[in-house]
Order: sequence, then C-alpha cells, then structure tokens
Amino acid sequence: MNVAVVGISGAVGQELLRVLEERSFPVDELFLFGSSRSAGKSYEFRGKKIIVKELKHNDDFRDIDIALTSAGGGTSKEFAETITKHGAVMIDNSSAFRMDDDVPLVVPEINSTDLENIPRNIVANPNCTTIQMVMCLNPIEKLSNVKRVHAATYQSASGAGAAAMQELVEQIRQIANEVEVTVDKFPYQLALNLIPQVDAFTDNLYTKEEMKMYNESRKIMHSDIEVSTTCVRVPVMRNHSEALWIETEDELTVEQVQEAMKKAPGVTLVDDPGNLKYPMPIDGAGKDDIFVGRIRKDLTNPRGIALWCVGDQIKKGAALNAVQIAEYFVIKK
Repeated sequence: MNVAVVGISGAVGQELLRVLEERSFPVDELFLFGSSRSAGKSYEFRGKKIIVKELKHNDDFRDIDIALTSAGGGTSKEFAETITKHGAVMIDNSSAFRMDDDVPLVVPEINSTDLENIPRNIVANPNCTTIQMVMCLNPIEKLSNVKRVHAATYQSASGAGAAAMQELVEQIRQIANEVEVTVDKFPYQLALNLIPQVDAFTDNLYTKEEMKMYNESRKIMHSDIEVSTTCVRVPVMRNHSEALWIETEDELTVEQVQEAMKKAPGVTLVDDPGNLKYPMPIDGAGKDDIFVGRIRKDLTNPRGIALWCVGDQIKKGAALNAVQIAEYFVIKK
C-alpha cells in the first residue's frame, strides 16, 4: 500500500514511523506531510530518506491508500476532503470526527467490525486515555456487563506533545540548577507537581478530556456505560496511568478478572502484590500492551472491582492503535 503520514514532525508522527517499521507494515511507498515549517526536512524510513511535503489542497493524495493523520483537529477538518477525495482512508488521531455518527471510532481489539462501514473514508482514533481504559474494560465486559466506572488518570507530559515533554526535562534541569523554572506548555509548573486539569473545562465543570472518556467509551463499546473521571497531569515523560473502579451487573471474583486479563489481546497482567509486582510508567514506556495490576474487590460495592493500569500514551494510545486500524485494510485488500 501507499501510505501517508500527516503531521510527521510531532511526537505521534515520529512514533507512527517507528511503528510502521516495527510491525513490517506493507508500505510500497511512503509520503510525509507537514506544515510549511516542516516542508523540505527529511526523515529516514527503512534506510531511505524521505522529504516532507507541505500539506496543501491539491491532488497529492491521488495515489495514496491510507493516510495516518496527526496534525490537530483544525487541520484534520480542513483537509479531510482533500485527503479522502481520491479514495484514501484517513485514520485520524485528532478529536475532530470521533463523535460523528458516520465515522467509526475504533480500538481494533474491541470493535474492529465497525470498520466494515466507513461512508466518509474516515476512521477516528480514540483519545489515549479512552483507549487505555476500554482495553481494561473489554475483558471484564465479556464476563459481565460493565455498568459504571469511576476513574482517576495520571497523564504524562507526552499527552501534550513533544514540546511539552521537552519542557518537563528543562524544568527538572532548572530545579536541579536552582534557577527560575520556565512555564509555557502547561498552566503551571509540572516538575515536582501535579495539575488536576487536562484540557479545557466545560459547562458541567468536567474537562474536555474527562468528557472524552465518558462519550468515547460508550461509542466504542456500543454500551450505555457511565464513566466519571478526574484527569491529572503528572511529571512522567510518556506513560499514562489510570486507577479504575468498575461496577458490573454480576458480582465477579478477583481470580475471574485476573484470568480474563491474561487472555485478553493487547493486555499484560502484572499483579503480584506480595512480591511488589505491579505496573509502573517506568516499565511500560515503548511497550505495545496495556499493563494491568492491583486487581482487588471494591470495598464499597459487592459488584465492584478496582484495578490499576499503565500504557504508553504515544504508542497504544495513539500511533500503534492507528497502525492496527490500517492493518485491517491490508487484510481486507
């Protein structure tokens, strides 16, 4: 297939290149697109240097089969017709189309059958925190209907992009050198701090990030599941963590949930508290799977299970999930 990556200079764009190479995705020819600032730069893919083209309203996508886009919602909305008009499938990492009824929102391990109907040639990649959560909920849903979830997220700097990751590194350096800390990408200093806000607040006092987890999980799981979340930015480089309290229709045992996690594709169980074995961000960076541990009964609810999970926000939370969607079309072809 001929593949395009749009938004190549960003953290997710760079990860898309790595994932395409790691998974030996069948690329006949790769095209890279970016802003006017990125145009003319080159990136290496499978030993070959590829020059970045400026994204414009023209016919550059005429011979492209799949376009992996990660350039922000505004750019995705503006260029969607240009990208798809000749038949390319646009797999979009922004929030631009996620809740559109005629655009499937897909985590391949859960709802790949939704890819059978893509009337606009657009597939939406879910939000990173949503992907991580539903990867843990789906094995439980197969045991008993998940009715509601309370969640607290601990989101890494990578969720705000490459410049935000660099800002965290610089802040750590500034603190170590006892000089004034520079704050730009976040509303407050992130190093040695927690910020209980990810994205803008909405009228109901939840942030957009928190509402994404509510709305997107219902669409992906084809369920009326209720989700209430507090999203927190933490001084971790590139791995999100989540604490989940899950209520099911039937009462489940810890052993049932552990066994379901062991069998679930894309999930690794790390759950041996007696030997201090549980998932941590430092261990999951760069890994494909969502790591699950601390599985226990919810003391406040006989039908409740509590757990802890960790996942690489740039990888399964973005680039890997997009490439897995693309692999569906390779098989179909």
